Amino acid sequence: MNRGGNDEGVPGGLGEPAQQLGGEGASGKATSKLTAHSFTPGWTKVSCTCCVSEQVEPLVVVKLGQKVIPETKRWLIKLIGAPQKDGGAGLLAHPGEDATGNIIVLSAPRCTLLRATEELGLCKIYRNGDMEAFAYDDRKHFRDSENMEVFLTSAERQYIIKYELDGLRAQKDLRIPGLLDSCTLQKRDSIWQKLRAAGVVVDIFPLHNPGKLKDLSEAWYCGNQLAQPLDKVNEYFGSSVAFYFSFLDFYTWSLLPPAILGLFIAYFSREVQREMLQSVSSSQAEKVQNEPEPLISGHMLQAVFSMLWSTVVMELWKRRSSSLSYRWGTLNLAERFAEPRPGFHGDLGVNPVTGRMEPLFPEWKRDLRMALVSVPAVGLFLGLVVLGMMCFYWAEAGVKQLHKDWNTMVSQTLLYVPSVLHIVYTNMLATAYRTLAQALTEYENHREESAYDNHLTGKILVFTFFNNFAVLFHIAFFKQDVPLLRKRLASLLIISQVVNQVTEVVIPFLVDRFISAPHRTESKDDPEEDKFRNQGNLPLFPGLFAEYIELLVQFGYLSLFSCIFPLTAVLLLLNNLTEIRSDAYKICKLFRKPFTPPVAGLGVWQLAFEVLSFVSVVSNCWLLLLSPHLQGLSQEAGLSDSNLLMGAVIVEHVLILAKVIMAALIPDEPDWIRKKREHIEYTSMQALKQRVN
Repeated sequence: MNRGGNDEGVPGGLGEPAQQLGGEGASGKATSKLTAHSFTPGWTKVSCTCCVSEQVEPLVVVKLGQKVIPETKRWLIKLIGAPQKDGGAGLLAHPGEDATGNIIVLSAPRCTLLRATEELGLCKIYRNGDMEAFAYDDRKHFRDSENMEVFLTSAERQYIIKYELDGLRAQKDLRIPGLLDSCTLQKRDSIWQKLRAAGVVVDIFPLHNPGKLKDLSEAWYCGNQLAQPLDKVNEYFGSSVAFYFSFLDFYTWSLLPPAILGLFIAYFSREVQREMLQSVSSSQAEKVQNEPEPLISGHMLQAVFSMLWSTVVMELWKRRSSSLSYRWGTLNLAERFAEPRPGFHGDLGVNPVTGRMEPLFPEWKRDLRMALVSVPAVGLFLGLVVLGMMCFYWAEAGVKQLHKDWNTMVSQTLLYVPSVLHIVYTNMLATAYRTLAQALTEYENHREESAYDNHLTGKILVFTFFNNFAVLFHIAFFKQDVPLLRKRLASLLIISQVVNQVTEVVIPFLVDRFISAPHRTESKDDPEEDKFRNQGNLPLFPGLFAEYIELLVQFGYLSLFSCIFPLTAVLLLLNNLTEIRSDAYKICKLFRKPFTPPVAGLGVWQLAFEVLSFVSVVSNCWLLLLSPHLQGLSQEAGLSDSNLLMGAVIVEHVLILAKVIMAALIPDEPDWIRKKREHIEYTSMQALKQRVN
């Protein structure tokens, strides 16, 4: 997408005035009425006859700054509508009510959509019914390639518009009409990024389709159905959202086996019942004399099951993920040497790999910024986590002494106050850290979007693991206080879920209902432009970062510590059954529709889940060492502490070996998917050879 303006004030270098839109666009008077499926008058013209259509579907709205004059708006519309060979985006643009309005409505012609489909590496259904990597030169042999509303999903069409706008780059110095000379575009500048920085473009968002959204809502969260309409979610919101809800659904139902086992252990194990009573009432339940104890306790059974369960779940998810990526056409996404992301900046120079003129930023400067700024900042927040943990222990000791002195119902209730306050503190710290992590990653100035996302995710994961599990590991490995660990885990499972439901659903609903909604009142007779603006008044969708973090923390609680609290899976299952519907309601009703790039799976999040799965072996083996039941058995057998520790290390290695063997025996993708993927790769290579020859 090596495009940009070639001449001062116009994108194509032709020196002609902006084309007339609907006959009177240049004069600032009304052009033509915009409807949900507008007829062509008012839209920019297409250069390709095969792209001419009787109706155009508005897909994206660009909101302009209040001080943007009509001359600048006309120039921007022409830039957006100019053919790609002339440096434009090759899109369709409509000025809204008139040339003086503050919105531009966008759509995309067929050829632009098809070329972008090939660039993104999307797979589509070939004439023989199989999925194949789409090739523009072979487009006639792909099913429904004449009908873009069937060939591409709504989310794909909207993302392609953003993709084309982000790819606009100036091929030479270019003056923006109506702006000061200081806002001149330099060669290879990101035009869209510059327009946003100059205040010309203040917002861009994809449009909801009310009819499709209503149908999706009824099939998703309004009824009593248990299955999720994942294909409809993929069509409307894109594969990244669909993969999240697919994983949430898969993970939730995967909690059934450990939940059933936990209930079984809690009901039949007297040892577990005594421990759970202690964690709730803080009183010591007396052990019945001469009570027979089984050789294998419920804790041992839960620990071994959790370690093996986590491996099986992740391996089965890989298989499901590969099947979904094939079905949704993202199995063979292009791994190309991408253009610099819009936020990347540097000194203009020649890229030694591509030979293109583009901003360059030395790698040593980025490394220096990470070493001198990012690492200390992350370390500071990790120190704040330790400080909170120390305050928690101090408060815990204080309320214990208070309860010992008072021994009342009030003092017993106060025993949970330190845990609740610490949970609130860690949640507030996590929110502040996410903002810092985004600023740090932006400051590091990564060239590729993938590098930016990976570094941001890495920062979040390090802090999340430390913030959520540091106290639990300290209690388990250093204080070796299993009752305190059990009480702490119970508090986290209950309080965290309540806090998450309130912050993620209740507060956004109240804000939307009583603050935002009164400003978005509309009727059927209102102009479409006003309805589009109302969609822009909705809050931005915050992304899926917090949702994945919540699932990762849940997975950690279950795989790392569930052996000391068998009802962990039960509480998580109950929470997630409501989480699916609340998340669906939230994305459909409380936020704008997001731009979602096509993805082939969970990405780096899947690796994080697998790492926790292996760490669970060490955690569970150590917790079993602290079990009074196991210590009693070792004393009866005359084993020393060193022999017991050596036995635990041996068991740990055996379990790790078992997890590795299980992972190897369960293929990451079904055999038929492997054959389809290899066939797609082969046909793509053959097509490339033919193009080169």
